[in-house]
Amino acid sequence: MGTTATTGPGAISTSAIPPSSRCGNWTLYEYAVVASTNLVAANLGAWTAVRADTQTNGRGRFQRTWVSDLGGLWLSAVVPLSHNPVARKVLPLAAGLAVCDGLHELGISGLRLRWPNDVLVNDRKLAGLLIDQFVPGLAVVGIGLNVTNQPEAHDPLLAHRTARLVDLITSPLELATLTQVLLSHLHNVMIDLSHRGAPALLSRINKLWGVPRRVELDLNGTPRSGTFTGVDPEGRLTLSEGTGGVTFYEAHQVRHLTEIGALS
Repeated sequence: MGTTATTGPGAISTSAIPPSSRCGNWTLYEYAVVASTNLVAANLGAWTAVRADTQTNGRGRFQRTWVSDLGGLWLSAVVPLSHNPVARKVLPLAAGLAVCDGLHELGISGLRLRWPNDVLVNDRKLAGLLIDQFVPGLAVVGIGLNVTNQPEAHDPLLAHRTARLVDLITSPLELATLTQVLLSHLHNVMIDLSHRGAPALLSRINKLWGVPRRVELDLNGTPRSGTFTGVDPEGRLTLSEGTGGVTFYEAHQVRHLTEIGALS
């Protein structure tokens, strides 16, 4: 097992590292406050996870701010990174599948994925994911899940755009239980990805997009619009355009996907 990063904005002094605990197949470190759980996990070994009560510098894709207030689940898990290029590309989607599997186990319905890294209930964001690679052979899967926190109180622009677990389930859930359930499903999905390959997961992932939706893609300043039809066997976003043509995009080509509306 490695140690936490000791330099940079997410650094935790080695003297401040808390005792670890076992959480199923994982070694878990828990903190009150960190800058970013992904950065704390940067130099840890595979099957190690970090949870914090709050993050002061939570972030999403392309360094977008992620409000990480008290009451949410802010979790990062270190997983082995496959040498298979398709498996690498579908890792964010596989992590989203694991989150959905875990929430389904807890009785949450109406979940869907929004490409590439959001878990929604209807059109409201319940969870987001961020994949980082800091060292060869390992990836850090960051999971942010709204539970009892109130992100709109910290950013009014989030009003009516987020969902919370507390509003979707009748029995309250402890963060410890959520952590255990999500880590268990993430482990299962990663083992499945390793042993059976990306195609076995993509068939399940493509069922989680919901009804077909018109979308607009931001290709680093160049817009493209069409109907999002899922992910192809190579892990690429598939866009059906009005002319009848189909275009495929790698994740790094698409800065942002905006859903315009569901097709009737």
